[in-house]
Amino acid sequence: MFAKKTLLITGGTGSFGNAVLHRFLDTDIKEIRVFSRDEKKQEDMRIELNNPKVKFYIGDVRHYDSLNFALNGVDYIFHAAALKQVPSCEFYPMEAVRTNILGAENVLNAALANHVKKVIVLSTDKAVYPINAMGISKAMMEKLMVAKARTIRDNQKTVFCGTRYGNVMASRGSVIPLFIKQIREGKPLTVTDPQMTRFLMSLDDAIDLVVYAFQRARRGDIFVQKAPACTIQDLASALKDIFKAGNEIKVIGTRHGEKLYETLLTREELSRAEDLGGYYRIAPDDRDLNYNKYFTEGAEKVSLMEDYNSHNTKRLTIPQIKKILLKLDDIRQELHSRRGA
Repeated sequence: MFAKKTLLITGGTGSFGNAVLHRFLDTDIKEIRVFSRDEKKQEDMRIELNNPKVKFYIGDVRHYDSLNFALNGVDYIFHAAALKQVPSCEFYPMEAVRTNILGAENVLNAALANHVKKVIVLSTDKAVYPINAMGISKAMMEKLMVAKARTIRDNQKTVFCGTRYGNVMASRGSVIPLFIKQIREGKPLTVTDPQMTRFLMSLDDAIDLVVYAFQRARRGDIFVQKAPACTIQDLASALKDIFKAGNEIKVIGTRHGEKLYETLLTREELSRAEDLGGYYRIAPDDRDLNYNKYFTEGAEKVSLMEDYNSHNTKRLTIPQIKKILLKLDDIRQELHSRRGA
């Protein structure tokens, strides 16, 4: 599928975009374009990779012209550029709108104009029943992608689709790097609520989902990977065990914009989702406004369903969490540096 093709990654200098780049780099893909506004990270990547397959484009998804220029000759797009930090988006919600919604619209419009074959937009479990500005902006991005997918004409070959993720372990700004830092500095591990649960996905799992979507997606599809979950208390305890740390666990209370658990599929979505084994495919509702079910009819099946959330999915034990954590580069590097010390 990717032989002699060109892939562009928006937000390609971020942890997620960077991981996608490395997965594709050793294939027979023709070119990978990294599109981002961070020239320092691009320079670091250029020096580290020193690979003629990788091309760097300075630009911002907020600016259509810079996207339109970068997309000339592109076959596939993975759209990872976003404002992802919940507190930042809470304080600056319009910035989340400009990047996560309007920026996504620019990507989709420029992709259509340049006859890109397939665009995958990156979403999050926070987009389901959103209670914070980041989740709301990602939910709107999903709606925008599906709405635009409906309008693509039959003679146009472009496919818009999405992937929705739980927490990607050890990604920048997530809780695992924070816990490791607190252990290293001898500080208490700050847990918001011991019973708070989160889905756990490795970067490899997340990239598998990207590849799966590139290979199988139809217009307007959203793909979700089934994932286990754990409590934040058990995650902190597992890290303490791995590093044989004596740090206390300090409960600080739920922060603004946080949920007790996250949801990957609503019951409405689950009632019509296609179970593909390790994944769910949420097909778009492609009816227009001229139908009775939108206004006067419903479906009894929906009321009988449960959401797919981090409270009712497979719950990991502390030994299982440790086994997963020990596969992470961040954990192995920290253990190696401790042995060296």
